[in-house]
Amino acid sequence: MKSRLAIRIIICILICLGVGFLGSIATQTSINTWYVELNKPSFNPPNWIFAPVWTSLYILMGISAGIVWSRGLHHLWVKTALYHFAFQLILNAMWSIVFFGYQSPLLAFLVILALLILIIITIKWFKVVNNLAAYLLIPYLIWVIFAAILNFEIWRLN
Repeated sequence: MKSRLAIRIIICILICLGVGFLGSIATQTSINTWYVELNKPSFNPPNWIFAPVWTSLYILMGISAGIVWSRGLHHLWVKTALYHFAFQLILNAMWSIVFFGYQSPLLAFLVILALLILIIITIKWFKVVNNLAAYLLIPYLIWVIFAAILNFEIWRLN
């Protein structure tokens, strides 16, 4: 039983890190060009902080999803929780593509608002399945709230 949980957690972590890697490809296209030229708020963190924070968050997200998955896909609540998780993961990657790839802070802000809603819904469904899984997503929610505020300010200043 524990080895099956570990395997599912590892698979989910790899999926989350893979999505993060795809998002980072879009980010790399303009992080040293277009992004440098933007006006940013005083609370904008240094660029080096984003990779370790996102890596940690993707690992927590993978552990969380693996725990939910281990409850069994035959349960409707597990399927519903994982569907929401998958959709928010898509929006997560889409934000990087829109913000950095399309260089559109306004459209990216709309994406991140939708992402926030889906994260909250995902936490709600994960809590139905497993409390720990839901709580592991709280740092992600907090970081995305911060990212949304940062995104809004970048749009407003530019």
